[in-house]
This record gives sequence, structure tokens and C-alpha cells, in this order.
Amino acid sequence: MPRLSVIVPCFKVQGFLRECLDSVLEQSFHDIEVIAVDDRSPDGSGAILDEYAARDPRVRVLHLPENVGLGRARNAALPYATGDFLLFLDSDDTLTPGALRAVADRLAETGDPDVLVFDYARTYWWGGTRRNALAEVLGATDGVFTAAERPEILDLLMVVWNKAYRRDFVEENGFRFPPGYYEDTPWTFPVLLSAGRIVTLDRICVNYRQRRQGSILSTTSRKHFDVHEQYKRVFAFVDAHPELAGWRPRLHRRMGEHCLDILAKPDRLPPAARAEFFRRTAELYRAFRPEGADPGDLRDLDVLAGSYASYRLREQAGRAGRAGGRQALRVRRAAARARRALTGLRGRRPLDEDLVLYSAASHQGLRGDPAAVYRAAREIAPRLRGVWVVRDAEVAAELPAGVDHVLLDSPEYLRLAARAKFFVNDVNWSGTLVKRPGSVHVHTHRGTPLKYVGADLLGKPGARLGLDVPQMLRRADRWDHSLVANRHSELVWERAYPCHFASARTGSPRNDVLVAGGPTDFRVRHGIPADHTVVLYAPTRRDYVRGGHVDRIDLARFAADLGEGHTLVVRLHPALATGPARGLGLAELHRRGIVVDATGEPHAEEVMLASDALVTDYSSIMFDYANLDRPIVVHADDWPTFTASRGAYLDITAEAPGHVSRSYRELAWLFASGGWRDEESARLRADFRSRFCEFDDGRAAERVVRTLLLGEAMPEPPGRVPGPAGARDLLAST
Repeated sequence: MPRLSVIVPCFKVQGFLRECLDSVLEQSFHDIEVIAVDDRSPDGSGAILDEYAARDPRVRVLHLPENVGLGRARNAALPYATGDFLLFLDSDDTLTPGALRAVADRLAETGDPDVLVFDYARTYWWGGTRRNALAEVLGATDGVFTAAERPEILDLLMVVWNKAYRRDFVEENGFRFPPGYYEDTPWTFPVLLSAGRIVTLDRICVNYRQRRQGSILSTTSRKHFDVHEQYKRVFAFVDAHPELAGWRPRLHRRMGEHCLDILAKPDRLPPAARAEFFRRTAELYRAFRPEGADPGDLRDLDVLAGSYASYRLREQAGRAGRAGGRQALRVRRAAARARRALTGLRGRRPLDEDLVLYSAASHQGLRGDPAAVYRAAREIAPRLRGVWVVRDAEVAAELPAGVDHVLLDSPEYLRLAARAKFFVNDVNWSGTLVKRPGSVHVHTHRGTPLKYVGADLLGKPGARLGLDVPQMLRRADRWDHSLVANRHSELVWERAYPCHFASARTGSPRNDVLVAGGPTDFRVRHGIPADHTVVLYAPTRRDYVRGGHVDRIDLARFAADLGEGHTLVVRLHPALATGPARGLGLAELHRRGIVVDATGEPHAEEVMLASDALVTDYSSIMFDYANLDRPIVVHADDWPTFTASRGAYLDITAEAPGHVSRSYRELAWLFASGGWRDEESARLRADFRSRFCEFDDGRAAERVVRTLLLGEAMPEPPGRVPGPAGARDLLAST
């Protein structure tokens, strides 16, 4: 008897079916059966199913004599399922790699609950990906619960395919799907309300395909009226189980929200049917309204108490308000630009010689080089007033006590930006900022460049997607000083940003702590034993896939292969921190203690200091990490593809800071054999450090403050190489 039964109903999906089945059968977890139901599909879906069944004994195909619809096709498969748990997968969707292993592990960890709820991501036909907006509900607890203990579980999308169900639980309660559209609704609500043991898995297990055409929900049809009958079934179930009567108010609200959402979608209902749909919704809403319902709880649904004409007027007013809001925002922004221009150009008030505005990582708080300069300035030149520009109140609340700050585009920001003498940033200031004569802009950058940047991206259309290079250069025209840590960076910045700044050989301020050493409580906060060897894995994003995330290695396997006495710490590229990348397994592996997820750590220096070795691909973190003089391994399994899509200023596989692996097998062998820290690794690292840590001497932040902010004389850092290193760059040949 298999552990998991995956039920896949099929109807007119021949273009997607192979991808769906491959995503199931190629999983690393093999203790499964697949029951595929050909719902009398008029295309080639049935033949594709037979083809897969002929070559894989785990696949069983049911050919129905007539088309019965999605719900009843699932019902047809249930008697044939023999697995401990049931999963339903729509045949145009796919499982993510490792999904079934994660599901099976979570089920075993929690003692076979009645229902396991996992996460999904919407994937769009044009290549975009968007994670479930309520993903935080899944990560709120590690334990077992009921819907009564965590009612917010009912706020998730009411679908059948983001859950695993204990088969005996389904059979004992006689759960089946009704006919019609929205058949998931009268299945999911009763299942969750009846379950005595529910658990969650904070991992994206399903790619929910948003089809451009052909899907049920995007079809304009009167069949969307079925939603009313489905909610009648939900309330009939509650009526048949008096112990569930307390759920009526919540279900009543969900019904109203769901129906109004359908009505608001322009592609669901025929125009001539919209008024009728509203009336039927209103009738249902009144019929199931709980006695003694608090009017305040239903305020945003009170439109159902009026007429369809009133609803239309409200909708039109809402659209006009939204359009007006967008226009008002454009007007406010234009006015702000005008105010800034007038303030800067008229120069009514002199510059404040002691005022420094700081920003980092697009106004995300004290980070990177600007933070190091800020701290040095407070110590060396306390007369300088440092003010941080942050993007919103949430970021402001995370600032350390006593840090002066303003919100971006606030009146106070506009006032200070008009008078500040100095601006220190690692990302370009917004295009609306007017540079006053006499002000000084210090651009710190965000590390030594390996990948193409600036004007060099003009020949890489994929990498510059959505990037306005001319605008970027106009903003770079405001720079007065460009900080560099080595002569390679100096050559790159002057080539990629053909502007009027001067290169400042200061070193990277944020690397001072790496050169001099400093405290970090990262290991303590994450419970890493003091005697463990910590391997930091820090991959970069890819420009050859939309969204930028590609899993290059199996993190759980790598952590296991490192063996006892090792801890694997993973830090994804900052651009991937808030997207779906962490939900594709990293968050779950972190919860289970298999790896430590350091993606959200604001200070990369603390993570580096806590580690003993770095594994990266093409991330600029390797140039910073080399200051620690600790082993580095470059995992370059897709180097040709990466360079073709993004471009690189040097061949990092030929001039690496340590050994290079071109497959996972080579990477695992380097650590198993000890090669990652052998004499050759040390020699390669020494050559790399002499070239790319050239100006990093532990005094970069002090140098910036004294020479660029205070105008004092201070010797340049001693170079570690006698002459320019540009001869080995690819700059001359690109």
C-alpha cells in the first residue's frame, strides 16, 4: 500500500498533461500511486495517460464513459485509491520539485493528521510567479490544531489541491464532490470543520497555473451561478451537524465575499446575467444571515442589502476613486518634483555643511557601506548630523534607538534633501532628487562587480528587462565620488557608468569588520553549536529565468552530505527575499532544523563572520568574504548560460578564489575529501585576495569620513599588487 495517492482528473489538457505527470513521477519521493481519470476528454489526453501507464506501473488510468465534470471525476478515482493519504492535482498544474518528500516528512513528523495544508504559487502564462498572499497563515504554528483553535485557516483559498487528506478520515466521513463549478467549496469547508487534527506545511508544493484561456474560472458562462448551490450545500452540512452552528457567521461572510468577488471579475459572467447573479446572491445572503449578526461585522457587505443599481453605482464610484487616486498620486509626485526643483535651483537657504543624508538598499535602513560610514562619522565627527531616509514606517520602527530618520517623500525629507551637504547611498537616489551646486554625493556601490552593470547591460536585453539604463546614467551623473575596493572595480565603474564622478580608492566600508574581525551572535541566535563547521551557501539570482530563482543544488542533500558536526547556512540574493523562492523548500528546511535560512538577516557581515567556509556561484559576496581569508568554493554548473544571459567582467572559473565545482558530485566530493581547504585552495585564495581586496585595510569607513566628508588628508590604503590588474579582465575584449 503506497503512502500517497495522487488523483489527477483530465479534460482537454493535452498541452499541459505531460508536464503535470512528469512533475509527479519525477519526484524524489517514490512511494506513490497516480490515479489519472480521463473525463471523456475529446483531445489526446486519454492517449497520453495510457502512454504513461504503459511505462510506469505507479500510474493507473480510468476512462469514464461520459464527461461528468471535475468533482465527479475525482469521486470516480476515490474507490481505487489505496494510499494512506490522498492528494488532488489538477492536470494543468504541477508539483514543485521535492514537494512530495516534504509532504511525506511533515505527515510522519506530526503523526498522520487528518488534513495537511500546504502552500502554492500562481504561475502566469507570461512567466511571472506570485506566492499565496496568505502564506503567513501556514507558518504561524508548528503543531497540530483544529479549525476552532485557528479559524484563520478558513481564510485560505478554498481549493482541494493544496491539501493532503488521510484516506480513512475521508472514508469515515463520506466526503464526496458535488457536480458543478466551485465543487471545492462544499468539500473543503466540511473537511476542515470536521478535522480533529490539522497541520500546515510552509512550503510551495503546487504551481497553480493561471491559464490565459481555457480554464474553468476564466470562462464566461452562466455556470458560475453554481456557486450559490455549492454554498447551500455548505450550510446544509452545518445544519446536519449542530455542533458546527457557531461557524455560520464566518461562513456567511465568506459566502458574501466569494460571490461579490465573482461578480467583480469582468470575465466570469455574461453581461446580461450580472443583475440576476447579484439578486440571487442577495437572496442567499439574506436567507443564511445568522440571527443577531453584528451589523458592524457585515458593513463591507451591506451592498447586498440594496439593489443591483446601487451596487453598480458603488462599483463605478470605486473605480473612479481608484483612478482618481492614481491621478492624485501623479499630481502629488509632480508637485513634489517641482518643489524639489524650486528648492534646489533657487537656493533660498544655504546648504547645511554638517547635514548628511544616508540610505541603503533602496531605503531599507542601516545596512551595508552607508551604515559603516554612518557609524564611523558618529565616532570621528559627532558634529555631523546623520539622518537616514527610510521607505516607510515599518522600516523606521526597526531602526536602533536614537537613529535620526525621515520617511521618503515626506515634507521633512524634502526640506532636508534641499539643504543637505552630503548624500551617502549604495543605490541611486530617486530621479526626482535635484542635486544642488555644492552638495556632495558619495556612491558606495554594493560590492565588487562580476556581472555586467550599467551601460554594459545595453547588449544584454534579458538582463536589463525593466531597467531604464539612460535614466540610471542620469542619476549617476549626480555622483561626486565612487568608492572602490580594487582597481578592477575602478575600471568597471568608469566603463559601465560614463559619468563625471571621481573614483575614491577607499576600500569598502562594510568590509572593515571582516578585515579587523568583530563580534557576531548569529550562531547563538540560531542555536548553532560552537564546535560546528558552518558552511555558508550564498547563490545569486539568474537573469535567464523570470523571477531570478533557480535551485542549483538540493539543500537537504547537501546538508546531509556535509555530515555530523556541520551546519549549512543559506542566504539567497536580497532580490529573492520577499518572493516565492524561500517558500520552495528553504523555509520548511529551516523550520525542521536541516538548514539555517539567513536570507532575512539584514547584515551580511554578521553571517559571514559566523561561517567557516563559503559556497557561492557568481555572487559578489565572494569578493567581500575573501577578506576573511577563509575557504571559498565556486559552484559554476551553469556558467556558460549565466554569462550568455548576463555577461561577466572576468572568467571566475579560471580566476576563482578557491576550487571550482561544475556538478553537485564535484561539490560534495570537495567537502567529503577535505579539498575545500587544501593548500591549493589557500594559494588560489591568496591570489584572489591580493587582487580584489586591494584597498580593504580595515579603515575604509574612517577614510571616507575624513577625506570625503571632512576634507582632511589621509594616506590611501596600500595596494596589495604593484600595478594595475586590468590585464586579466575581460574589459578590454568586451
